Amino acid sequence: MGTIGFDNEKYLKEQRHYILERVKQNAGKLYLECGGKLLFDYHAARVLPGFDPNVKMRVFQSLKDQIDVIICIHAGDIERRKMRSDFGITYDTDVFKMIDDFAKWGLKVTRVVITRFDEEPGAIQFKNLLQQRGLSVYTHRVTPGYPNNVDLIVSDEGYGSNPYIPTERPVVIVTAPGPGSGKLGTCLSQMYHDHKAGRKSGYSKFETFPIWNLPIDHPVNIAYESATADIGDKILIDHFHLSAYNKITVNYSRDLEAYSLLRRILQKITGEECIYKSPTDMGVNRCGFGIIDDGVVRKAGQQEIIRRYYRAACEYVQGIGTKETVERSRSIMAAAKLTFEDRSVVPAAEAALVEGIKRNKGLNGIVCAAAILLPDGRIVTGCNSPLMHASSALILNAVKVMANIDHEIDLISPAIMQSVTEMKRDVLKGKGVSLNLDEVLICLAMSCAISSDARKAAAELPLLHGCEVHMTHIPSSGDSSGLRKLVLNVTSDPKFPTSNLYNSI
Repeated sequence: MGTIGFDNEKYLKEQRHYILERVKQNAGKLYLECGGKLLFDYHAARVLPGFDPNVKMRVFQSLKDQIDVIICIHAGDIERRKMRSDFGITYDTDVFKMIDDFAKWGLKVTRVVITRFDEEPGAIQFKNLLQQRGLSVYTHRVTPGYPNNVDLIVSDEGYGSNPYIPTERPVVIVTAPGPGSGKLGTCLSQMYHDHKAGRKSGYSKFETFPIWNLPIDHPVNIAYESATADIGDKILIDHFHLSAYNKITVNYSRDLEAYSLLRRILQKITGEECIYKSPTDMGVNRCGFGIIDDGVVRKAGQQEIIRRYYRAACEYVQGIGTKETVERSRSIMAAAKLTFEDRSVVPAAEAALVEGIKRNKGLNGIVCAAAILLPDGRIVTGCNSPLMHASSALILNAVKVMANIDHEIDLISPAIMQSVTEMKRDVLKGKGVSLNLDEVLICLAMSCAISSDARKAAAELPLLHGCEVHMTHIPSSGDSSGLRKLVLNVTSDPKFPTSNLYNSI
């Protein structure tokens, strides 16, 4: 824990230089399709210890005078209210968040495009809301003939039927809340209009994973395959690159499958031979050059592979994932020769559960347990009780250990605990009065006003950032919220704490 494997400054310098070189290569105007997360990229931070989750935005901030931004969102995702699991918000809400986040980094976003638009009521409402806030909103319909009829796609009836989005600066970032949002189609549509008007422009892709200059079986690349198990991505040798340059690089299956078609479309748009000889050529990713300790990132990648299995398994029992994704994740984990015991907090949580059952410390006979790996390598555990959830006990135990506070000392005033519990039971009429982590963190903050031990313990909370946690059950929404706010890497067994359909504890 705490070992660094990635140099942000080295990456930032390399990435900035390479983007500017790509702009020159494309006649001074580049549409840069940005896959993955530009901000809060916690997957990258987990598999590349030391990686600043916002370093990609730092790259763009350093180029802010040369950048325009277009945000894409698929109309169907608005209508289905598709969620971002890392923030627990819908894609349309995330567009608002992205606009605000870009502004904090000095990049003003004024252009949003709703893709595959077909007069959906939710999309119309979203469009109206954005326009009321002064943003320019464009709608792109399904591209006729896509993907096979290139002559129709690259015509006035195809890309030409989309409204042109005016931009002034040499680099146009085209980004979105998630995959399948129409970023590529927007880039190509823009290029079509540019070239038809006699303006030269080009396309490139900025995507962190897979890392093209790491081996195909590197745990960081395997972790990406596990992260995309739901859509079946596979990491493969880029045979186009190997043929053109006799050099082994890797890419993911969708890019390799789409390359020949994309090359034809680009050639049809520009009327010239495509400058890219492979999918790897199309990318500007320099993340691999920021790795300074391969051993550290290998271990981190292995942990992510295990985490992704647990996530897939939990989503399946929650009804939001598929059995195929679970099986694919388990197969990837097995191919990487990893077991659950390779994640040290898993056996620790299981042992705490056994001990909790022996002591019957649970609530109404239900025992849940959790374990955390502290930055110094120590493992701390916690079990639920009539007073609090397992994750609540875990975090209080962890900060006690880190602050050298005796285990028997109450960090939270009993009066505060009683008052909140009575409020839940008597006023809010909650079926479960045991306090979740969100509630316990608030209680701890209240206790800081009257207790030096509480203040000392609370000061340790930021140091838990990035620690590994495992729970023997799927956490409640209040627990998940608290764990997410503390930025912990959490896994849980794929089971609910009770057999009740309405989980209230």
